[in-house]
Amino acid sequence: MSFTGFPVAALDFYDDLEVDNTKAFWAAHKHVYEESVRAPMVELTDALAAEFGTAKVFRPYRDVRFAKDKTPYKTHQGAFVRVAEATGYYVDVSPRGVRLGGGFYHAPPARLAAYRAAAAHDTYGAELERLLDRLRRAGFDIGGDRLKTKPRGYDADHPRLDLLRHRSLTAGRDLGFEPVIHTAELVEVVRADWRRLTPLVDWAARHLQA
Repeated sequence: MSFTGFPVAALDFYDDLEVDNTKAFWAAHKHVYEESVRAPMVELTDALAAEFGTAKVFRPYRDVRFAKDKTPYKTHQGAFVRVAEATGYYVDVSPRGVRLGGGFYHAPPARLAAYRAAAAHDTYGAELERLLDRLRRAGFDIGGDRLKTKPRGYDADHPRLDLLRHRSLTAGRDLGFEPVIHTAELVEVVRADWRRLTPLVDWAARHLQA
């Protein structure tokens, strides 16, 4: 089937799940999840696969083994297209509507060192600054986990200290409840934004090599 939009029932389902995150609620409403949440997400990502790659549509169950929060179900449905390790494109639907993004969300020590070396480089770091500026101007928020202080080995007056503090680096945009999320046109909205994110994704894929 082709993507026709996320129905209002998808957002309502997650509104209710946030209030009653129990196995009893899930059992009674699993059909709503399958029909109104998961199936449209698969259709959306399938429509984009030829250009960006096959997405992983995440399982709805939380891993609570080491978590203080023992609620069993995620209150959003995400999907991720992997381009390189922990690097790629993302989209999700939740009670707050639809959000999309891209970048790298995790870097173990060797890859983090490679990122910082590239961010500190006069050519590669300046390239990253320019592409992030373009994304900001296009309405994306720049996020990611960051150190509060400078990373070890770098001067406090480094011109790209803000970038060097990052341990992950993403750009995202909320579509929220815009009417387009309920229509087939969402495919082209996500496609256009993922294309805007491609320079960031490609930069990370090139430079985060351990």
